[in-house]
Formats: sequence, structure tokens, C-alpha cells
Amino acid sequence: MAGMFSTKGMYALRAMADLASHDGWVSLGDVARRQGISRKYLEQVISLMHKAGYVQSQRGKGGGYRLTRSPGDYTLGELLRAAEGSLAPVSCLDCTNEELCPQRESCTTVDVWRDLGRVTSSYLDSKTLADLVRPDDAGPCNAKPI
Repeated sequence: MAGMFSTKGMYALRAMADLASHDGWVSLGDVARRQGISRKYLEQVISLMHKAGYVQSQRGKGGGYRLTRSPGDYTLGELLRAAEGSLAPVSCLDCTNEELCPQRESCTTVDVWRDLGRVTSSYLDSKTLADLVRPDDAGPCNAKPI
């Protein structure tokens, strides 16, 4: 099921983790270079984090961005919601799009998608930004299967 989240969400988590792992004001150029993300795209992503109140910005020499809270006070779910708009696994359950599927009452698969959304949200809301800056030894490709 590749593609549940866009690059915007993935980059938001990477950028926020980068900010969390550095003290003080961090330049966007440094984050872009370390993370291998285009600065122009990173500006869009950080703008979403700024709009949500998750980062502060300061212009000028010595300025940049920094977190507004401790890394342990951000859940991955809230960061992804700010970047993606929704964590719904299918568009027919996305309450942010104004148009819910007209077949949702009779759809035989809606319960599966709703449950997947709940599990996904619960998991992401149980993990914090601090978990990303001090991960366990298993990388994403070395993790044990569920």
C-alpha cells in the first residue's frame, strides 16, 4: 500500500525531526541540504508547520526556524494532519473535502477503511517527534515484520 501519505507529509516529519535535533535557530537551507529536499518545496512544507503554530521563524542573520514546543509535545499524527489535511486512508472518508461518498451507507468496504483510519491515527498519535530523533536500532527496511 505504497502512497498513503504524500511527500508533503513525509518531508514535514523529516524537517521537524531535523529542527528537533538541532538547538537554536536553524536555516532552511541547512535543513534542505541535510534532508535532500528542494528548498522551494521545503518552504511550502515549513509554511504549513508555521501556520499551525509548530515552528517560529526569525529573519536575518542568525535567524531561521525553531520548534515552538519540546519534541515530545508533538505527535506525528498532528504534524501529518497539518501537512496532509487528513489521515483518512480513502477519500470517501475524508471529512475535510466537503463531499462524503454518497454510497458510504451501503458500501461493503467502508468499515474496513474506517477501522484502518482509526488504527493509523491511533498509532501516529501515540508517537512523538522525540521518537524520531532517538529511534530504535531497526531502520525502516530492517524492522521486524508485524
